[in-house]
Amino acid sequence: MAQVILFNKPFGVLSQFTDKGTADSPRATLSDHIDVPGVYPAGRLDRDSEGLLVLTDDGRLQARIASPKYRKPKTYLVQVEGVPGTEALDALRRGVVLKDGLTRPAQARQIDPPTLWPRDPPVRFRKTVPDAWLELTITEGRNRQVRRMVAHVGLPCLRLVRWSVGDWSLDGLDSGQWRKIWPG
Repeated sequence: MAQVILFNKPFGVLSQFTDKGTADSPRATLSDHIDVPGVYPAGRLDRDSEGLLVLTDDGRLQARIASPKYRKPKTYLVQVEGVPGTEALDALRRGVVLKDGLTRPAQARQIDPPTLWPRDPPVRFRKTVPDAWLELTITEGRNRQVRRMVAHVGLPCLRLVRWSVGDWSLDGLDSGQWRKIWPG
């Protein structure tokens, strides 16, 4: 039976177990948090993104989670600079044209600020520039896609947290914590 692990990846951690960076400035990796042999991430989260990373030892399951052809929904909580208007949200819902083509339509809505763990380092705060939170669900996973989508509609991303992948979510997992859900 396949192993499946849900991990709440902290800001600054690479979505891999080793870092080929320079020896004098090592970066945090999955091996700093997870000591389970044979599991690998199904998809990626950028170093400056946080949240749910699914790991498994099953290659077919890994492909079904990560490949855009399976259209597995991924929901993100996105803190943006500025306040989204109807036009920006509608553009995200229709799909936006990025350098690598038109994105699939997203589910997008403004939400109240969620209760999350503190980020280290904290998000910059500017008294003169308002910010807002969006909940954005996409069914593909291009490189830095959510950040590029919100920037395209005039809302630069300040903080990005992947909350769920399919039916799996971060419920009950603090930053840096993980739990094995399969086999039980």
